[in-house]
Amino acid sequence: MTSGRVTVYFAALLARTEDGWEASDTDLDDVESLSDLTELARGAAVDEDTVLVYIEQEEAWFGLVRVDGEDDPRTYVSDAAAAARSSYGAMLTDELTEHDAEADLDRLVDLDGTEDGEPDAEDDDDAPDVAGEAVPAGPLGDPEVLADLGISAKELRALGDDALSEIADVLGCGEVLEAVR
Repeated sequence: MTSGRVTVYFAALLARTEDGWEASDTDLDDVESLSDLTELARGAAVDEDTVLVYIEQEEAWFGLVRVDGEDDPRTYVSDAAAAARSSYGAMLTDELTEHDAEADLDRLVDLDGTEDGEPDAEDDDDAPDVAGEAVPAGPLGDPEVLADLGISAKELRALGDDALSEIADVLGCGEVLEAVR
């Protein structure tokens, strides 16, 4: 007889309004991509103001997606390697590592000095395997995602198991969040 551990997720939307922040828990069953998550956030926005989507897997990782109007979403994951092993976390880390890999490839193209962007044959041993690189352990994404809201990159990286409550307290919506939790 085997027993499996149930993975516990919690997701919440924090939407800025003219009266402060509104919090709601959210169902991610129909969310399959970062685009879906972004559209969910935009649907909760009031006058295209800021919406934060918070996702956590109990005692493993948390992720934030910030949507400001029609701007591209900004994403942060507390532990990318742990998140990549879960369906909702993989949705975030896949997007972040794809973006980072493209930036690394662009940087390599600029530095190698060849016209077509392909490294010289003799340099193949020294070129990093960007496409096959594993998801890094630790934080990934934009650590400044909450800086203008009062949480610096250093403070964000230091958040622990109760990250959502700490974020909500800084935003001034701790009581509202607890009502939906």
